[in-house]
Amino acid sequence: MTKTTKATAKAFNIRKIFKSTSKTLDMTKSSPSKMLLLFSIPMFIGNIFQQLYNLVDSMIVGRVNGSQALAAVGASSSVSFLFFSVAAGIAGGAEIVASQAFGGKNTERLKRVISNAAYLMLASAIIMSAVAFLMTNSLLTLLHTPDEIFKDAALYMKIQCVGVPMVVIYNYSSAMLRSMGDSRTPLYFLIVTCILNVVLDLLFVWGLSLGVFGAAVATILSQMIAGLGCLWWAIKKNPYFRLKKAHFRFDKSIAKDIVKLGIPLALQYSLIAISCTVLQGYVNRYGAVTVAAFTVTGRIEQLIHSPFGSLGSAVSTYSGQNHGAHKDNRVIEGYKKSLTFIVAFALLMLPVMFFCSEDLVRLFVNDPAVVKLGATAMRITSLFYFFLGIIYVTRGLLNGVGDAFFTFINGAVEICGRILFPLLLSMIPTIGIYGIWWATGLTWFATGLICVLRLVSWRKKRALSSRRKVQTSW
Repeated sequence: MTKTTKATAKAFNIRKIFKSTSKTLDMTKSSPSKMLLLFSIPMFIGNIFQQLYNLVDSMIVGRVNGSQALAAVGASSSVSFLFFSVAAGIAGGAEIVASQAFGGKNTERLKRVISNAAYLMLASAIIMSAVAFLMTNSLLTLLHTPDEIFKDAALYMKIQCVGVPMVVIYNYSSAMLRSMGDSRTPLYFLIVTCILNVVLDLLFVWGLSLGVFGAAVATILSQMIAGLGCLWWAIKKNPYFRLKKAHFRFDKSIAKDIVKLGIPLALQYSLIAISCTVLQGYVNRYGAVTVAAFTVTGRIEQLIHSPFGSLGSAVSTYSGQNHGAHKDNRVIEGYKKSLTFIVAFALLMLPVMFFCSEDLVRLFVNDPAVVKLGATAMRITSLFYFFLGIIYVTRGLLNGVGDAFFTFINGAVEICGRILFPLLLSMIPTIGIYGIWWATGLTWFATGLICVLRLVSWRKKRALSSRRKVQTSW
């Protein structure tokens, strides 16, 4: 066989495997690099679309209604995520349990996970959205939200809270599909949703002049459509979603497994959300200009999070399937491959942030003060992108193998960093307000270091367990 023929055959196989991801993808076989790329690329594309429509959402609000309206949206975002984190944690726990069942070829258990995850996620979403709605004004007051943006921030947050159950539908269906290696179906519906969200933004914010109210409603409506569409397609096309009456029974054992992994994840997300909320409260003290700059840098850096987040989710599913199949050596091999992707992307983004940051900020606002502050802020955090990537992939691996306690450690480190670092750095005259963004970078550094130390500990425990099994067999 010639080199050309071999290359053609290899390309054909890749296309064949990639095509199969519209159904399921068994990640316990083939090259770890290939599996991670095939799974993460559709997720990355989906995340880019999602972040782009978040960016467009902010651009439209900022350009049409000004920097104060943009600041109002940003001031309530971290608080909204705090109450969504419980449902997100349950989704993460269910995805891990489902991926392990899929990797272990346990079809009946997988189907019971699919039904029980729906019960748990919907219940948590309804409860938390009601609590968040009732506490909106108190929380924004506690965070020292500037008076000039308080009304709009409260309105935006309340609408987001009402829409949490609708958003959870998409998170549920996409989590279950991803556990089986299908990262393409959620992508298709997400792309449609992104386009719809932009159209609704233009209609509500620009056309009907509904301001932040229109932006919030556009987001909720578009995500609801994505969720219903994704769930409908999964039921119609994915054989694992074709459940019998017995599968719909509440299973205490499976619910316990989901909660066992989901609650620590929810605590992790909650702690991260709390840390972001506390930091937002600290930012709010500096006034609307700083809040606007903080909002813009956050929106732009969501794009930086996208490839890291996609790779981390791929590593989580990959690790879950291989751990369920008792192939922990492949877990570590996949992790090492993911590190090369992190280094490449972090190095690529450094010159972009150093030379193009002002132009990026101007896409949102023209206020010179906001542009100057935001541009310098992005140059600071870009120095720590590598550690941000380390957090995502290491956390993905440990979540995938079911290390529930680590999730609490991870969240605790983040909340300590986001609370302590700003207070300490802002006391240094030469740093001042930029301590907000130095604190973010240093938090990534500290959290990444803890992640690696925890991974080393897990590997040592697995090696010790393997040696004991060998000795027992003798």
